[in-house]
Amino acid sequence: MASNINPSKKRFEDILKGRIRDDLKDFVKSDEIIGKKGKDKVSIPLKYINIPRFKHGQNEDESGMGEGEGDVGDPVAPGEQEGEGEGRKAGEGAGDHALEIDVTIEDLAQILQEELELPRIEPKGKKQLYTTFERYSGLRRTGPRSLFRFKPSFKEAMKRQIASGEYDYEDPRIIITKEDERYRSWKTTKKPETDAVVFYLMDVSGSMSERHKSIARKVSFWTDVWLRAHYPGLESIYVIHDYDAQEVDEQTFYHTTTSGGTRIWSGYNLINNIIEARYRPNDWNIYLFQYSDGDNWGDSIKEMEILDGELLPKVNLMGYGQIDIPWWAGGAYSNYFHDVDIEGQYIKDLEEYLTISPYADKVVTSRITGEDDIIDTIREFLGTGK
Repeated sequence: MASNINPSKKRFEDILKGRIRDDLKDFVKSDEIIGKKGKDKVSIPLKYINIPRFKHGQNEDESGMGEGEGDVGDPVAPGEQEGEGEGRKAGEGAGDHALEIDVTIEDLAQILQEELELPRIEPKGKKQLYTTFERYSGLRRTGPRSLFRFKPSFKEAMKRQIASGEYDYEDPRIIITKEDERYRSWKTTKKPETDAVVFYLMDVSGSMSERHKSIARKVSFWTDVWLRAHYPGLESIYVIHDYDAQEVDEQTFYHTTTSGGTRIWSGYNLINNIIEARYRPNDWNIYLFQYSDGDNWGDSIKEMEILDGELLPKVNLMGYGQIDIPWWAGGAYSNYFHDVDIEGQYIKDLEEYLTISPYADKVVTSRITGEDDIIDTIREFLGTGK
């Protein structure tokens, strides 16, 4: 029975992964799976999974179970059909069926790679770190009693007695001697491991709406899935800024709104200080992903100085996503501002700086004008293989 179940289970899992692959664009734009990511797995809600229902069949002799009025295909259970009665009651009627399945981070990253045609990440590898672990690998003649293995020892004793002619087939007694004893053995293995840290930096001034932050969160979620598949020990650091910057937890990162001005360089400066204090660039693969609406106080000169002199020499990759969505979008003032250029200035300053920067190949910029752009931004950020 098990031999028949396992292939069927594998086929069912392949069908579910195919459904995830087909609906990937919808998942990327959805908030449903945000917050359902554990250490190694993500819970994916799959809709429109049809639940089988018993139906009448046709007996050749027209007798027995199923006999009576009705047509082939009628439901077994009686009851009111849709539209009958004085009105629909709470909870009445069929709805969409959903099935939550756990998908490993590795499998989800594989789907992301196949659909977006992403290259594998190549860590900097300036310093190779190792994790040591012990694995039982066989048997040996000596060891502590806790690792004594009776069955192998018994077999050794039997082979010895048969070979020496001591074995009595009429009175088969097996005596285990010291030379027959076998114990589990182990070896210490070094597993190469490369550490990585990712910084998420977001402007939380008054011009950054809940929709801005929702988009930033979705891009960050899929970016995190991709990085964790390559760096199991990934550390995530969250920094917010308006006029000043602070390190916060993930919950605060996505749910904080202030009304102060905007100094992007304050965020860069704090991240650089954190790197200096906790993450030596020679030992860590460092990533920085930044989200803003492009408003910035001043001429952006100080931002470029920090990037060029401090941050960019230390990071593998920096992704800047500018969310060009007006605060009035979908509101009562939409018709009055529909011709206004809402693209923030910062992405223009950054791209101009990159034309002369020696670190231009480490920076990816992306304009996000709505949820439909999210998957393109993910492709742009992760398509470098760094």
